[in-house]
Amino acid sequence: MPSLPPPSSCEELLAQMISFETVNLHYGGSAGGEARLAAHLEQLAAQWGLSSRRDPVDGDAFNLLISSEVAPSAEWLLFESHLDTVGVEGMTVPPFRLTPKGDRLHGRGACDTKGSGAAMFWALRDFSCDPRRTRNAGVLFAIDEEARMSGAQAFAGGGLREFLPRLRGLIVGEPTGLRPVVAHNGSLRWKTITRGISAHSADPSKGRSAIGAMLAVIAALEEKFIPLANRVFPLTGRAAASINVIHGGSAVNIIPDYCEISCDRRLVPGESPDTVLAQRDAALAGLAVEHDSLYLAPPLPPGSSAALLAWLQPAFTAASLDPTATGVPYATDASHYAAAGAPVLVLGPGDIAQAHTHDEWLSRAELNRAVELYSKILRLTP
Repeated sequence: MPSLPPPSSCEELLAQMISFETVNLHYGGSAGGEARLAAHLEQLAAQWGLSSRRDPVDGDAFNLLISSEVAPSAEWLLFESHLDTVGVEGMTVPPFRLTPKGDRLHGRGACDTKGSGAAMFWALRDFSCDPRRTRNAGVLFAIDEEARMSGAQAFAGGGLREFLPRLRGLIVGEPTGLRPVVAHNGSLRWKTITRGISAHSADPSKGRSAIGAMLAVIAALEEKFIPLANRVFPLTGRAAASINVIHGGSAVNIIPDYCEISCDRRLVPGESPDTVLAQRDAALAGLAVEHDSLYLAPPLPPGSSAALLAWLQPAFTAASLDPTATGVPYATDASHYAAAGAPVLVLGPGDIAQAHTHDEWLSRAELNRAVELYSKILRLTP
């Protein structure tokens, strides 16, 4: 992609960000998309007099931290937005071109969550030119939120530690309608595998079907495990469990020797993943299974953001926005930062109902309100 000129507005910045294909590899994206967008943002940061650094994740992958520092001893305020998006199959608008239709700005990632990232970066750009600023501030552009949250996990376990002693808070951008989200559910995922013996389908007695074995596994999970996902948390709703993907067999004339299912268990704040896995294992007792690809995005408990939300109240009031704390049923990068000790909440423009859709969009008015709110937050009294 040819070099792009510096944008003259936040909307133009968003258009540039959407023009980079950053579909997560797990959703059919091409390698290097997030890195190319990060390199563009890095170039803009340099042109605007901001500092940037690449924090390693896995291999050559990296998060990008763009910052404005006034003094080594000053407190830090961090913002975070992820670079990746879900896939684009079935979209009815151009996925990689910002398409305005009235007040709606369409394109993949406009809502989830390049809109948040553009607003945060634009607010930081303006803040860095304010001679009255008294705090250090930065925007972390993280990778791989939509699949494994590897970017957030890497920052939580590494770069974040240096900020914690002087960190006022970390605001994670997701479509919350500019309402402060202080709690959300977590996600526990894994694959369950059954094995059999392959044979020619002309004589099935010489084999043993892994798919047949999986039928008993699915029945046990649906009868003894899934109904246990019944806890309710006031801000985030009910826990949930489901079996969402199945793969097995290699050809129509071969008895299958392998079958796997992918399971998803949504945890409400206060639930223990160890307890959930023990329930799974008890439900499958006596069945020959293996488990693989365990992944955990922990729930976000509301206690992680109490002091931060109280400090943010004047900014919401000044922007004529509702400061009432709320919760959501989905998972975000925020829980990894909270687990590392950061005061954190989730706050961004748009509605989750507009994300991941065939015509994903963000209101232009809400994008501008996000810039206004983030700008007021940056200027709050330390």
